[in-house]
This record gives sequence, structure tokens and C-alpha cells, in this order.
Amino acid sequence: EVQLVESGGGSVQSGGSLRLSCVASGYISGSFCMAWFRQIPEKEREGVAVIESEGSTSYTDSVKGRFIISQDNAKNTLYLQMNNLKPEDTAMYYCAADSRYCYYGGGYYEIKESDFDYWGQGTQVTVSS
Repeated sequence: EVQLVESGGGSVQSGGSLRLSCVASGYISGSFCMAWFRQIPEKEREGVAVIESEGSTSYTDSVKGRFIISQDNAKNTLYLQMNNLKPEDTAMYYCAADSRYCYYGGGYYEIKESDFDYWGQGTQVTVSS
């Protein structure tokens, strides 16, 4: 079983930055597919960024050039550095993990909720204009 705990959310003004963290515990290895999703009320979860099984990263178009996903395997921690935040980035952000091989082609393929079995509880990000 894998447990994921997010932190780092908060309120920030447009143009500001936040760094989200996700600590993973349980049976997890460096080959796991790790991702960040976000969700606003009454909408489906949107895949934001992913570290693929072979270590490459992919991003949804709306965050390319502003968000950076990274991980520290020694600390079993996944990060999402969010820069130049916009009001439309306001959402609950979730960390997700899966043991299956994943490849998203640098953003060519959609990062789908159904691709991931393990989820954190979420951390709220609010960006004001």
C-alpha cells in the first residue's frame, strides 16, 4: 500500500509562487509514475504534470513554462514548483502515484485520472487577482 501526503498549498496573489510537496510512504520505488492533478468544484480532475516511469516530465499546456515537477528519491518526496500563478490555477491539488509504466510524450498524451491508483488528500491553492 502507498500513502501520499501533500503540503504547501495556500493563498497567493497573481504572479506569485508556491511549492507543493508530496511525501510518499509504503511500497514505492523510483520507477513509479508520479503526478500532480488539480480539481475545481463540479469539474473532473485535470492532470497537471507527471514524472514518467523513465524519468521524463510532461505538462498540460496551460502550465508549461510556469510549473516544474521534480522528485527527491532519497526523501520519497514529489514537488511541484508553481511560478507566475494565475487566478485560473486556483484549485485543490492532488498528488498521485502508480506502479504501472507510464509515458506521456512530453505532453502529447493526456494525463488521465484513471492512470493512477494512489492519491493524496489534496492541498488547496488559491490565487487572487
